[in-house]
Amino acid sequence: MRQRAAFIKQHAYCPHPGHHQTRLPTNPDDPEARKPARTGQPPAHVRFECPDCGVPVYCSESHWADDYEAHMELCETLREINEDDHDLRSGRFFPEFEYPGAQMEEALVNMTSWDTYLYSREFRAIDDERSLRQATRLLTYPVTVGSVLHELSPYSIRSGGQLTAEGLKSLSALRYTLHPPRSGSGLDIKGLRPNPPPVRIFILGARAESSLPREVWAQLAHMFPRVAFHLIFIGPESMANRDSEFPLPERTPENPFGAIIEDRISHQLKISTFVEYYHTLHTAGAFAPYDPYFDCFMLFHPGLGHPASAHEWEATLPLLLETKVPVLATGYTAWDMQRDRSWVEEKMAGEVDILLKPGENRFRSLRWDLNDLDPQDVSCGNWGVWGFRGKRYETTHRDIEG
Repeated sequence: MRQRAAFIKQHAYCPHPGHHQTRLPTNPDDPEARKPARTGQPPAHVRFECPDCGVPVYCSESHWADDYEAHMELCETLREINEDDHDLRSGRFFPEFEYPGAQMEEALVNMTSWDTYLYSREFRAIDDERSLRQATRLLTYPVTVGSVLHELSPYSIRSGGQLTAEGLKSLSALRYTLHPPRSGSGLDIKGLRPNPPPVRIFILGARAESSLPREVWAQLAHMFPRVAFHLIFIGPESMANRDSEFPLPERTPENPFGAIIEDRISHQLKISTFVEYYHTLHTAGAFAPYDPYFDCFMLFHPGLGHPASAHEWEATLPLLLETKVPVLATGYTAWDMQRDRSWVEEKMAGEVDILLKPGENRFRSLRWDLNDLDPQDVSCGNWGVWGFRGKRYETTHRDIEG
């Protein structure tokens, strides 16, 4: 914790409006927008720790006191972040990180909220908010995917709902596969039945989510007990926090992209990791053909429209739309998602169908995270979710007079 505080003091700048800007504001709510562009005092690193939240936030006590009203908007959240970080390092036993296994199919999962999901999935009772925040920090990734794809999804096409007519078409195809009718299969010879291929979920731009404990990702498979999943992490940072698995496999004719294959997690779940850009794999035909009944793309905080990362998606976006399968994406804020949507629609000029309108994710992380480079920048994982797909054109018939 001391090392983190020292890092913040070394890199973060004081947000007091008496200093001039250190960068251009990235959104309307950016605290940097309060500062003048050129006039005022030169930027100064934070040195003073607020006695209430314990986070270095201002260059001096006088600036902290002068800007106290603005700091109070974040102080309680920063204190919560600080306490949650100390809790993780406290050495206590974490019962919230014990995950249930498969349950009987007749026990339906209730996806109204985190409370109903945890109860209906038979998690151990979580009695305090801090433990709930720690649990949802990890579970938000598989449950966000499952909550959109499940037939009992909280996102509907009713008035005011996020789901669109095109979204219902695409998700209905996936749900037909994810909730198959009973086939009379069993463990004996008479019960042998052919199994469909696994549902492939391509997680593009994968970062920390690829290093989650495999018991966490198994929760996605438990939501669909009669289907197998193949999770495919793709991206140059997809091996983040997985140092024990280095060096990567050699590239051979059988494994041309040096993928790491984990096929012994369970009979329902297989995970592959590719340290490569998706457009390279797509151009090589590594995953072709794509099937809207068995395939889905997932982008966690992709930053499609962010100035620093948009160029990395320009080659990938047309290829995603070419597959005609659903693409789900999350964002840190409503403004973040709207920026991504505007960028996609601008780049593809009407070749996009919106499947899920941007809105708050029912299963966002309840724990807030702090940007060490700017203590004024706090966010929670997967705050919102939305979805799109390459535009489909219906076949039309026209009588031609001879």
